[in-house]
Amino acid sequence: MTQGQTGPVSTSANVLSVDAMGGDKGPATVVAGLAMFLGSTPAARAILHGPAAQLDPLIAHHKIGDRATVHDAPDVVKMSDKPSNVLRHGKKTSMWSAIDAVRDGKAAVCVSCGNTGGLMALSMLRLRKAEGVNRPAIACLWPSRNPAGFNVMLDAGADIRADQDDLLTYALMGASYARNGLDIARPRVGLLNVGTEEHKGRAELKVAHELIARAADKGDFDYVGFVEGGDLPSDKVDVIVTDGFTGNVALKTGEGTATLISELLRGALMKTPLSIFAAILARGSLARLRKRIDPRRVNGGVFLGLNRTVIKSHGSADATGVAAALHLAYRLAQSGFSDKLAARVASAVALAQDQGQDGVADPANNNTGK
Repeated sequence: MTQGQTGPVSTSANVLSVDAMGGDKGPATVVAGLAMFLGSTPAARAILHGPAAQLDPLIAHHKIGDRATVHDAPDVVKMSDKPSNVLRHGKKTSMWSAIDAVRDGKAAVCVSCGNTGGLMALSMLRLRKAEGVNRPAIACLWPSRNPAGFNVMLDAGADIRADQDDLLTYALMGASYARNGLDIARPRVGLLNVGTEEHKGRAELKVAHELIARAADKGDFDYVGFVEGGDLPSDKVDVIVTDGFTGNVALKTGEGTATLISELLRGALMKTPLSIFAAILARGSLARLRKRIDPRRVNGGVFLGLNRTVIKSHGSADATGVAAALHLAYRLAQSGFSDKLAARVASAVALAQDQGQDGVADPANNNTGK
């Protein structure tokens, strides 16, 4: 079977495949999050993967047995497991089972809180990379000043490397995600760099700058050029493209900063009787601020570049975070995201071939892109 083929292609857009065993807080939290999601999404259904002896009582407790079924999978991928071990010994795990449900057309999207490396390795093995994709990427949502409330950033940690062709593919995939996940008709794409001037940055970035600019019209997005770290939450861009090392550091820094600000604000408001009184008066505004910077609202990194859609939830996610990841999965399933993304990637491959024939500057040339 070739790289672009994974078996049956028909899926039910209303069914999500959920790895119940991957989270730090156990299956009870995952099932609680599923119950929250199902309570607000009447048409949705789910397949839960994990030991039936643990999951059946949880489903009964939340009274969702009519909309969630259990696929018994006795083993669990631990957070400490290496991807190579998962590939060799993971056939009876809940993670493998959850991915296979999507591969076999029983569900539209897989959601897991489990080991990121193991999840990516299994996803690439069972679902295969989309035609033309060298390195899949993880796309995350970043709170921003945009009307949608978020920007898309990728790669958030799937692969620490990315050359100019990978960055071009990321731009196409990120634009497709923003179009289908955030309803942005023509996304604005920026390439993360140490400055906005065209002469700054690594040689690969300068070549990617040219490639993405050329791809904008065919890819149906606007390219705004280089952007800086301070633009991540700005309203000047909808999609930020970078390598996995930089993206992951930025993501973890942003999450840590949001948590720190929340803790410092709470401490300041609870310090004196006067500040407590002021907090009571401002509780409505504070609640809106807390919701806006709550990392749980943007839980769910989407694996882009595979033949099907996989979403990685934070391992430490609580029920609210799990529900957010499931809502994102359902929205992408309803939009037919996988097929649309595959078409965008195919377009990128054709475009890259055309540009190769036209001639693109050598990435080893440090003057490229001036």
